[in-house]
Amino acid sequence: MNHSTSYGKVFIPDNEYLERVQRAAAILRRDGFDALIVNGTESDYANPRYFSGYWPLFERAGVAISARGDAALMCGPESRHFAEDRSRLDKVFVLKEYREGANPQYPELVPDTYHDVFKAIGVTGNKLRIGIASFLDTSVTIYQGIKAAFPEAELIQADYIMTELRQIKSVAEIACLREGYRIAELASQQVIKEIRPGMTELQMVGVAQRVVYDEGAEYEGLPMYVFSEASTRHAISRSCYRKFEKGDIVQLNLSAKIDGYSAAIGYPVILGKLEGRRRDIVLFGRNAHFWTQQKVKAGVPVAKVAKEFYEHYEKNGFKDNYVYGPLHSTGLIEVEAPWVETSSNYDFAPNMTFQIDTYISTDTFGVRWEKGIVVTKDGCDVLSPEIGTLYELEF
Repeated sequence: MNHSTSYGKVFIPDNEYLERVQRAAAILRRDGFDALIVNGTESDYANPRYFSGYWPLFERAGVAISARGDAALMCGPESRHFAEDRSRLDKVFVLKEYREGANPQYPELVPDTYHDVFKAIGVTGNKLRIGIASFLDTSVTIYQGIKAAFPEAELIQADYIMTELRQIKSVAEIACLREGYRIAELASQQVIKEIRPGMTELQMVGVAQRVVYDEGAEYEGLPMYVFSEASTRHAISRSCYRKFEKGDIVQLNLSAKIDGYSAAIGYPVILGKLEGRRRDIVLFGRNAHFWTQQKVKAGVPVAKVAKEFYEHYEKNGFKDNYVYGPLHSTGLIEVEAPWVETSSNYDFAPNMTFQIDTYISTDTFGVRWEKGIVVTKDGCDVLSPEIGTLYELEF
């Protein structure tokens, strides 16, 4: 299958998908598994797409991999041709377990089965050890389907396999992220040019979307948001019809997806002059952001940075404004494993990619300074255009 029509100018090459399958198979052999099944949805597609390049729509998707290194894509009944056209894997099977949430029964359909899939990838026998990754994205229907097909099998949560595979990025993966950050910053700058009191949050999202698609992204890297005033204290939320007013703090978090890789940039914009306690909090957030950047280096325990980050808030009188840790991994999903928390048990390593995501919240507003980095042996490189300017716009 020629997939050239589905490529942008920056993309993951086909051979890299095949290499990923072989690396997964090596882990299966190492850890005594017969097969691995990863599952995903339209919103949390990362693991199936990591092996196949396929991003499901409405229906679910899965990939089965054998310990000998064969793989097959599984999709729902309405996605057969879509999946066959987009998948980097040659073997594609239609299973009812991957149908959409409206629960159609397709009484005339003769679907493929998990037995068909496993036979095609060379897995035989009954007393199998099957790893299930994307465990939170494996529906009850899918889990029950696997269990019914292989009642004597041992089904084992195996998300650690995907973390091990995905946490160190390739040259191509980093290139996709860099391109996404470039576009996200262009979108942010266009919003700054066009934003005015009286316009709505959603209008500014529309401005950003225009730039994202004009510049060649396949989609937004996450549901983009432009928040203002009280809604900025939402760590996660959606833009609304609120009209901006002079003096507002407006939070931008804009993003672009490049061949599945999601890059986001976030910083505040002030529709006027920022003064008093509000200014102190916004500038402390920026201070904590760059404090974090100086702490990242290959070989450093991430729990140490997370602990010192919390203490940094505490020592500066912002303990009550702390919400979460200093960074999170990023890649196919803007927020992906592994997290950086005081309970983490790994070290930073070269070519890990993270969002420095510095969020500070009060009862009346919040602010986020956010950008992407890649870890190096000497520190980290910023993948996005550098942020840090405090935009105070005059009207």
